[in-house]
Amino acid sequence: MSADRIIAFVMAGGQGSRLQPLTSARSKPSVPFGSRYRIVDFVLSNLINSQIRTIYLLVQYKSQSLIEHVRKAWTISPLLQDQFVTVVPPQMRAGSSWFQGTADAVHQNINLLEEHAPDLVVVFGADHIYRMDIRQMVNFHREREADVTIAALPVPLEDAKGFGVIVADGSGRISAFQEKPADPRPMPNNPDCAFASMGNYVFDTKVLLDALHDSQQAGETDFGQHVLPRLLTSGKRLFSYDFATNEIPNIKPYETRVYWRDVGGIDAYFNAHKDVLGAEPVFDAFNPEWPIYSSNYQGPVARVLGGQVNNSLLGAATVIHDNTRISNSIIRRETVIEEDVELEDCIIMDYVRVCRGARLRRVIVDRHNIIEPGTLIGHDPDADRQRFHVSPGGVTVVPSGLVGFFARDVRGTGRGYSE
Repeated sequence: MSADRIIAFVMAGGQGSRLQPLTSARSKPSVPFGSRYRIVDFVLSNLINSQIRTIYLLVQYKSQSLIEHVRKAWTISPLLQDQFVTVVPPQMRAGSSWFQGTADAVHQNINLLEEHAPDLVVVFGADHIYRMDIRQMVNFHREREADVTIAALPVPLEDAKGFGVIVADGSGRISAFQEKPADPRPMPNNPDCAFASMGNYVFDTKVLLDALHDSQQAGETDFGQHVLPRLLTSGKRLFSYDFATNEIPNIKPYETRVYWRDVGGIDAYFNAHKDVLGAEPVFDAFNPEWPIYSSNYQGPVARVLGGQVNNSLLGAATVIHDNTRISNSIIRRETVIEEDVELEDCIIMDYVRVCRGARLRRVIVDRHNIIEPGTLIGHDPDADRQRFHVSPGGVTVVPSGLVGFFARDVRGTGRGYSE
């Protein structure tokens, strides 16, 4: 294991406009995923599992939900002072502006670099679903004697037109960047694919400090657009780390070995949930050798009182009543599904009651909602558009509902175990 002293900055301030209305009251990293996680849990788990445990979470837009989640779920140990996950809102030390970009966000917290004096700084986003051993990327960085290493994902050339593309030689040494190119440069050993930047970086600390100073003087605010191209033209050693070479222990034969999903839009978010369903899921969240950590929820287990439940995940304290039909769905915690309800290809978030006789198909129901008896959603797109948001792919989203509903047990008998 590397003896480098490493601190991490996690960019968790994403506004998430393409995930509306799920981001109407929360930032993108705090959006729920699967039956018990938040999106931010994946990058934090990757860091913790990679033995990188000095973590600053830089937040900005609608951050309270994320702050509460981190407070309750991500306390490591007060006895180990260099092991923590700490939320950092804009400090405005050098002015009155919020974070203007990724580089500006780190620059506004440059005092933390000076305080810890790390050897390396990792800067990662908080918007994706994936597993990654970041120590392997750090080792690659050291072996190449790199100043900066950028995680890169091989993608088909046609798809690469929508990404920032990295041009690199066989050793990974970067020679150019292409921003959403019409004609992406293929990888040196794979003419059918190009390297797409994942927006995850490893920096030598001095290189980062000097680069932030230069960019601040020039009024530049972003790593991808400003800092990295400037470093490349100045002769620094920039390398791409091939994410496809990253190995996670205990990946099952049926899983996609190199799994990375951008869940920035409703359809991508909805489709990623399909990857965690089934007897042989594309992404199996159960991996004791590389766990995904999240809330230490203390409520009871789910109860199924009757009905048919096929290929679905049930969160804790969920109650499924008799004569229900649930298929290909994810039901999060403290949710009640009443009698004679049909759910097909749905995501039902926490503290929701779906009342008797409701029929939902390809629907996301956000937290704190009561779906009234006999309601039809997902069966008539034109009718749905008059009441809700319907994605280009035909997914209907019911926005977050009753303010304060979290303070009641969804069974109507008192307080629940909500977080």
